[in-house]
Amino acid sequence: EAVAVCVSPCRFPAAVWENWFMAKGYRPLRRDQGFLLPPNMREWLPADHLVWFLLDTIEVLDTGEFDRGRRGGVGAAGYDPRMLLGLLVYAYCRGVRSSRQIERLCVTDVAYRVLCAQDVPDHCTIARFRADCQDAFTSLFRQVLLIAAQAGLGKFGTVAIDGTKICANASIDANRGGDWLGDWLGEQVSAMVSEAEHADAAEADGRERVDGDRVPASLDERGGRAQRIRQAAAQVSAQMRREQQEQDEKTAAAKTRRDRSEAGQPVRGRIPAGPHRLAEAQAHLAREIAMHQAKLDRRAALIGAGKKPMGQPPVPMERSSRIIRTRLVVQAALEAEQASAAATPSKNTLPKTVANITDPESRLMPTRKGFLQGYNAQLAVTSDQLIVAVALGQSSNDIASLVPMMQASIEAADALHARTGSDEHVIGVVLADAGYCSEANLAAPGPDRLIALNKNRNQTRAARDEPRTGPPPTGATPRQAMDHRLRTVEGSALYKRRGATVEPGIGNLKKILDRFSRRGLDSARSELHLAASAFNLLKVHRAAAI
Repeated sequence: EAVAVCVSPCRFPAAVWENWFMAKGYRPLRRDQGFLLPPNMREWLPADHLVWFLLDTIEVLDTGEFDRGRRGGVGAAGYDPRMLLGLLVYAYCRGVRSSRQIERLCVTDVAYRVLCAQDVPDHCTIARFRADCQDAFTSLFRQVLLIAAQAGLGKFGTVAIDGTKICANASIDANRGGDWLGDWLGEQVSAMVSEAEHADAAEADGRERVDGDRVPASLDERGGRAQRIRQAAAQVSAQMRREQQEQDEKTAAAKTRRDRSEAGQPVRGRIPAGPHRLAEAQAHLAREIAMHQAKLDRRAALIGAGKKPMGQPPVPMERSSRIIRTRLVVQAALEAEQASAAATPSKNTLPKTVANITDPESRLMPTRKGFLQGYNAQLAVTSDQLIVAVALGQSSNDIASLVPMMQASIEAADALHARTGSDEHVIGVVLADAGYCSEANLAAPGPDRLIALNKNRNQTRAARDEPRTGPPPTGATPRQAMDHRLRTVEGSALYKRRGATVEPGIGNLKKILDRFSRRGLDSARSELHLAASAFNLLKVHRAAAI
């Protein structure tokens, strides 16, 4: 109570109370203070900062391919490619891919200022370096893997392979289908091409008036709006010709089936959909009626001749199960033909045959959240979450990617093992989800693998309710053998490591690259290698800091 009385604000005047509890002054702000000694950039960042690690790493890399990618000519001296490489890699490590944003950060951010040594490159130089040296990023990825191996990373005991869809530098609304191609020679598309050509010519004129080292002659030698529109039209035309050829072959096969059925010859298999479906079903019904009527007439003839027929008498025509089933087939074919004739295409429905006029090589990809315009990126990740192989494709299906990704993982492991001689750089088992399951992938030569046969919850339930022990039974098919292994305690526990291995790697990679900045399959693949290199360098830096 005595202390409360002493500090109570009611016992002191307001001026005394404010002087007691507030500071006497503030630190001086001298923004115009001159430096007595030149500043040392080494003091701007901590010694363990990522920038110093990247600079030291780039010094030991073979950057010959980046030097060959630089253009010569008259004018001011060009920027050091090692500086541009370090700037680009650090920006990707921080999730910054815009060349304009990198240029702004070189002015406002200390780490970027250290990387460029306060000699700020403009955004066109950064973008052109990324475009001109795109083939060198694959070599960069391999060299970074060797550095990671020497740092003790890359545990190949388990290698998980998975795919993820990454957005392209294109809008899904820029897809055009066959109806647009039909107007290719019309005024609307011709005007679109003419406008694109004028825009490309204007940009080319603007580039010619600026210093050659700072503004690229073409940020993408394959580029040009008009060229992309023509490429999209060519893709749609090729797809339509291919689909038309396949449809003609199916129609010819259906016509052959119909002719055989109308001739009274038996035809096996389901009646294919198309213009001949109803006619073949009706011919099939007529054949069944004729066959059943022949049975009835034959029995009646025997009875009329005074002979005793053998066996059970045939059922009446309306009770024959074969005729009842065939009439249902005819009814279904009739309803399908009527529905097809009455159907009208919706304006909101995207046609199946499409091409994107912004990035013609990108594709529509289904995801859990809907469709996106992009590419299918494949990753192979080790148990310590080091990306050892990447690939980029245009198909949303993962089945065809397993064998190439396993081969790329084997090559990476062999290269690291040749450098280190460590047993950790030898592939033990490959893990993949049900999206890669096929008879060919299960039986393909290569390392040992565990591939899910169905959804994870069903697989876990089967391993719990119907466990297996020991090796697969003799004579089991590849699918049966895989099912047996996944039901064992060892196989089930090993496969559970797949999600914890590759899913965090995919999530962290998409923090670096959630959308491609460049257009075209080769350009996007190059950018994926750059992002994977940045991902692995972050891993090495963090491992060295522990």
